[in-house]
Amino acid sequence: MLRLLQIEFIKLWNNKSSKILIISYFVLLCCIALISVIKFPLGEGVHLADIGIFNFPYIWHFNTYVAAIFKLFLAIVIVSMMANEYSNKTLKQNLIDGLSKKEFILSKFLTVVTFSLVSTIFVFGVSMVLGLVYSDYNEVSIIFSELGFLFAFFIKLVGFFSFCLFLGIFVKRSAFALGFLILWLIFEQLFFGFLGWKITGWDVANKIKDFFPLESMSNLIKEPGTRLDAVKALGNQVGAEFSSDYYVHWYEILIVLGWTAIFIYGSYALLKKRDL
Repeated sequence: MLRLLQIEFIKLWNNKSSKILIISYFVLLCCIALISVIKFPLGEGVHLADIGIFNFPYIWHFNTYVAAIFKLFLAIVIVSMMANEYSNKTLKQNLIDGLSKKEFILSKFLTVVTFSLVSTIFVFGVSMVLGLVYSDYNEVSIIFSELGFLFAFFIKLVGFFSFCLFLGIFVKRSAFALGFLILWLIFEQLFFGFLGWKITGWDVANKIKDFFPLESMSNLIKEPGTRLDAVKALGNQVGAEFSSDYYVHWYEILIVLGWTAIFIYGSYALLKKRDL
């Protein structure tokens, strides 16, 4: 497995565009810290860090939600990685050199898992530093509660990058694959609307929607804004109540793992079927 990973990272690091995107992604993850200096024009000015966004354990929810936005940078790397295999004919050369198609897909999946794991560790480190600096609660039991959001973040990245890998193999061109990703997002919303409007009704459609690939990944880490005490207090003043279920559930994890297995197997099936 280490040999397969080494082959992939040599390819990525020798590609200038991939190198820039990977470095930019991790720099942006570090920039989560810059949120602390954003100031609201209320009175003499209120910093976001002062309203509790970096309090333990809320920080695990907030930072994983924000960090997930930047996953598109690595999505471009994953899609380009496959496009380059076709355009540079390295895929065919790898197979000639003795790499099986199963090993080839495994090497790509290991790359996906490695990116996801390193991202999760990185977010953990950034969050821990910010929490220790800004959090009002520093008890060990509080600090390490709700780490399930980090696990959900890892699963979300693995699922999303596996989808990107499948698209990269299916479409073969990075620009078209990314375009297909956007079209799929639009298709999920249109199909949901059609289900609710014409076929099942909105209650059933909402339940079915949770099984869509991108929607199921999105459900793993729900928006954290309305969970913040300051936002709840403001909502109460204007008569709005927030009662969302923000936490990670085992069945949501299983749905995304199911889609991940489908995407990886689909990638292998496509590669096995094609005449390279």
